[in-house]
Amino acid sequence: MDSCVQELHFSHMNIPITVDRMIPVLPAGPILAVPGSRLYLSNLDNMIGARVFTPTVYFYRSKDVSSNRKPVVKTLCDALARVLVPYYPLSGRLREASDGKLEVFFGREQGALVVEAHSDMSLAELGEIAVPNPSWAPLNYQFPDEEPYKVLDMPLVIAQVTLFACGGFSLGLRLCHCICDGVGAMQFLAAWATTAKTGTLVTNPEPCWDREFFRPRNPPKIKYRHPEFMSIEEGSSLTTSLWKSKPVQKCYKVSHQFQAQLKSLAQPNDMLGCSTFDALAAHVWRSWVKALGVKPLDYELRLTFSVNARPKLKNPPLKQGFYGNVVCVACGTSTVNDLINSSLRDTARLVREARLGISEEYVRSTVDYMEIGRPKRLEFGGKLTITQWTRFSLYESADFGWGRPIYAGPIDLTPTPQVCVFLPDGTAKSGGATVVCICLPESATHKFTEFLCLKDFISYDGNE
Repeated sequence: MDSCVQELHFSHMNIPITVDRMIPVLPAGPILAVPGSRLYLSNLDNMIGARVFTPTVYFYRSKDVSSNRKPVVKTLCDALARVLVPYYPLSGRLREASDGKLEVFFGREQGALVVEAHSDMSLAELGEIAVPNPSWAPLNYQFPDEEPYKVLDMPLVIAQVTLFACGGFSLGLRLCHCICDGVGAMQFLAAWATTAKTGTLVTNPEPCWDREFFRPRNPPKIKYRHPEFMSIEEGSSLTTSLWKSKPVQKCYKVSHQFQAQLKSLAQPNDMLGCSTFDALAAHVWRSWVKALGVKPLDYELRLTFSVNARPKLKNPPLKQGFYGNVVCVACGTSTVNDLINSSLRDTARLVREARLGISEEYVRSTVDYMEIGRPKRLEFGGKLTITQWTRFSLYESADFGWGRPIYAGPIDLTPTPQVCVFLPDGTAKSGGATVVCICLPESATHKFTEFLCLKDFISYDGNE
């Protein structure tokens, strides 16, 4: 089954970038906010994990750009200015309110930021543009001496357009996660791209703010333990081995056939079945922990992943076009010993139970939990977090008039090495493949590759 799991390699390089212009982009017309006004952010928007900028990059071929004579930077800036009218909250800034929560406020001359840059390299010199590459970091603008996790008083949309010598370009985009989750980000991106492509404002659906939908109950009603937020003392070798070893990023193309066979092997002996995500997440989690050789064996591990809660909300339903955070963090737990010695079926059941546990009441309980005991820092103890980007229309949403991007997605996972990303394969002949990107110490990469590929796939019973 080795051919069904292909390790994807990327080139390490230095990309020389020259910044040519810093372009503030203001809404092209009147907006529904005046200087001095502010907007409420929900407890889901205020989760500590959302207080970040999500960096992505999109590459466009030179032949597609040259065949469409529209000037790249002007087209993108003009369209962004138009889109910032209905998406006016993205032209504001974040600040802390008196209760310590974040809110959007509006001053004068705020808006988004577009950075125009160029490189003397060609896209061909970047090698295979297929998987996240930490070397692409210069393609996403960061302010000089910018502090990690800084979101206050920052433009909420930071875009860098890098023009390459061949005529192609990249769009490095940083969106503040407090304003939109992945689904919301794709909605905004699609509006921006379609507006650029057509030359007229297109928003379908119309954006909806309505963060008051997630106001906490009075009094709050916390009906679940919420292990996803619990502080757990790091008593295992997992976190220390990752953070102290300068982990490397590894990417694997997992074929549709391999995922189907995993799913078949992971089916539990009940009527509920399991999803492809359940099976792949379980397999990656087990392979990662086994490769790391986590000790002690009785230590409790956590697998967390975000679940889009939009379909769960029925009473009342969420309004169409809502682009805020509507994700709940599902959490499966297991001791090291149980995880590495149980079957794939048992682990997939843990993932499924965590996923199906996200209900409308769980969402409301999460909102209330955040009202009473909002975590002040990220918890890493014994944790792997899987982010599923395969459900996002990354490539379809990013056609600004120059066709689909060659690559669309994240850049570098190593700053948060306990995060694993499932990406759609953007190649023309993907066949439903998923790209799995994960971080490991160099010493554990060979073992992880072997576990992931399942050398003895046919006889797999959880005790390889």
